[in-house]
Amino acid sequence: MILSQPPKSNTSTTLMHLKQFFTFSHSSPSKTLHSSSSFPSSGHRTPPSTYDPSLSAAMEETIVNAEPIITKWDPDSSEFNRVTFLFRHGRAESDEFLTSVNNLRRAMDFFISENSTSAVLILAQKLMQAAMRRLEKEFYYILSENRQHLDPESVSSRSSDGEIAGDSATELDRVAAELRSIADCMIGSGYGKECVKIYKVIRKSIVDETLYRLGTERFKASRIQRLNWESLETVIRSWMNSIKVAVNTLFRGEKILCDHVFSKSGRIGKSCFWEILKEGAITLFKFPELIAKGKKDSEKIFLLMELYEANSDVLPEIEVVFDSVSTETIKAQAEASLVKLAEAIRAILSDFESTIQKNSSKTPAPGGGIHPLTRSAMNYISSLGDYGGILSDIITENSPIPSSYTETLAADDALSSPVAAQLGWLILVLLCKLDTKAELYRDVSLSYLFLANNLNFIVRTVTATNLKSLVGGEWVANHASKVKLYASNYEATAWNRVVGTLPERSSPEMESPEAAKEGLRKFNAAFEEAYRKQTSWRVEEGRLRDELKMSIAKKLLPTYRQFYEGCIEIVGGERDFSTKGFAVRFTPDDLGNYLSDLFHGVSSSGSSSSIGSV
Repeated sequence: MILSQPPKSNTSTTLMHLKQFFTFSHSSPSKTLHSSSSFPSSGHRTPPSTYDPSLSAAMEETIVNAEPIITKWDPDSSEFNRVTFLFRHGRAESDEFLTSVNNLRRAMDFFISENSTSAVLILAQKLMQAAMRRLEKEFYYILSENRQHLDPESVSSRSSDGEIAGDSATELDRVAAELRSIADCMIGSGYGKECVKIYKVIRKSIVDETLYRLGTERFKASRIQRLNWESLETVIRSWMNSIKVAVNTLFRGEKILCDHVFSKSGRIGKSCFWEILKEGAITLFKFPELIAKGKKDSEKIFLLMELYEANSDVLPEIEVVFDSVSTETIKAQAEASLVKLAEAIRAILSDFESTIQKNSSKTPAPGGGIHPLTRSAMNYISSLGDYGGILSDIITENSPIPSSYTETLAADDALSSPVAAQLGWLILVLLCKLDTKAELYRDVSLSYLFLANNLNFIVRTVTATNLKSLVGGEWVANHASKVKLYASNYEATAWNRVVGTLPERSSPEMESPEAAKEGLRKFNAAFEEAYRKQTSWRVEEGRLRDELKMSIAKKLLPTYRQFYEGCIEIVGGERDFSTKGFAVRFTPDDLGNYLSDLFHGVSSSGSSSSIGSV
C-alpha cells in the first residue's frame, strides 16, 4: 500500500529553503539556514576565537560522512524513497540518520562562523534540505499512521505523572520517542515551524474529531437559543458527561503528548498545544455561560446547579492542563462560565423569593388546609436543601438578605452559614405571606387552624429532609412550639364559647329545672353550630389532627358530663328527660363520636354521625 504523502505545504517549504540556499550561495554569504526559521536552534553557539585548520578539516569530513545516509533517504531521489520510511527500517539506521543530521548542523555552524565562503557549505546545504524533506515526511507518517497508539485516552492512562517513559517497550512509548527525536532534530536545525505545522494539522484533527463524537457541535449559541427546555436538558446532561472525558482524558492526554514531543522547547510546545486546543476547548467551556444567559426559570435551578458542580469538579484539572500564559484564555473561559452560572442561580433564588412575596391569590385554602403555595414553596426549598454543598460555593456572605434578619441569626449557630441563612430566609418569607393568607378567613378560629396546619407542614418538611441539618434542631423546636400556640388559639376561639355555655354542677343555674333546661338549650345550639362549621375544616396531618381532637375532648367532655349528670339528678333519671321537657340531644358518649368527625374536610351532611339524624 502506498502511504499518504505529507501536506502540500511540505513542497512549498522545501522550495522556499532551496531558494534561500541559492541566495545564500551566490549573493548573501552572511545569511544562514537558521535565519529563515520561526524557531531557531535552542543551543547557543560560541564560535572559536581563532581559526583552526585541523578542526576545519574535521568539519569537512563530518559533512562528507553525512552524505551517504542522507542521500540514501532523500525522498526526491527515487520513487522507492517516496513510498518507504526510514523509521520503519529499524532504530539503528534512524539513529544514524539523526546523528548525521545533528553533526551536519554543527559543521555548518562552524563554517558559517569561521569560513562562510567555504564551498563545502553548498554540499552541506543541499544535504540539510534533503534531510529536512525526509524528516518532514517521517514526522507526518508517524503521526498519521499511529493515531490509535497516540489517542489521548491511551496517553493519559499510560502516564499518571505527566511523562511518557521513553525506554518502555510499548508502542506508544516507541512512537512518542520517535516523534520527539525528529522534533528535536528539526527544531535544532531551524525547521521548527515546519515541524509544528505538521503536528498541529494532524493532532487538531484528532481533537476536533473526538470533541465531535462527544457532541460538542451541539454547543453553539444559535442552536441552544432555539431549544425547548426538554431538549436543552438533554444537551446539558450530554455536556456534563462530555466535560469529564474532554478534560481528564482528551485535553490532559494531548498536553502530555505535546510536552513530550516538544520537550526541548517548552515555548514551542505550549504554543502548539494552544493552537490545537483553543477552538474546541473554548467552545466546550463556554457552554455553561450560554445556558446561564437563558431564561431564569425557577425549575431550571437544579439542573443549573448540577451543571455548576460538573464544571467546578473539573476546574482543578483545567488549571493543571491549561497552566501556561498562552492557554490563559481557555482557563479564563472555564472560570467565567462558573461565575455566570453562580450569578444565574442567585438570580433565580431572588426571583423565587419575589414570586412568594407577589403571590396574590385571594382564594382561601378549603377548610383552613395546607395552601398550594406552602406545598410548592416547601417542595422547592427542601429540594434546594439537597444541594447544600453546591449552594455553599454559590451563596456568598453578600447574598441579598436584609440585615435585620441576619442580625437576628448572630446567636444562632445553626443558621450562621450563608446557605442556612438563605434557606431560612426563604421560609420566613413564606411564613409572612401565609400570615396575609390567614386574613382571608372571616372566622378567626379558622385563621388560626390554617396557620397551625401550614406551619406544621413546614416543620414536618424540614424535619424529614436535609433542611434539618442546615437550619438545625433549635429552629425546628422553636417553630414546632409556634404550631402548638396556633392550635391553642384555634381551640380557644372555636370552643371556649361552647364550653362556656355549660354551668358548673354546683352553680345556682343547676338548682332549678328551668335553669338547667336553658343551659342545655344554649349548649345544644353552640355545639351544633361549631360542629356544622368544623366538620368541613381539615387537618391533613394525622398526628396534629388527633392531638387537636384529644385536646378539645379534654376541655369539653368532663364539663359536659358533670352538667349531664346534674340534669339527671334534677329529673330523677335519664328516662324522665322527655317527660320533664329536657331536650337532651347528646349523651357524653355522643359528643366523643361527633368530635371524631372533625378535621376531615367533610361537611356535616356527609358525616357518619350527623346531628341531623339525632
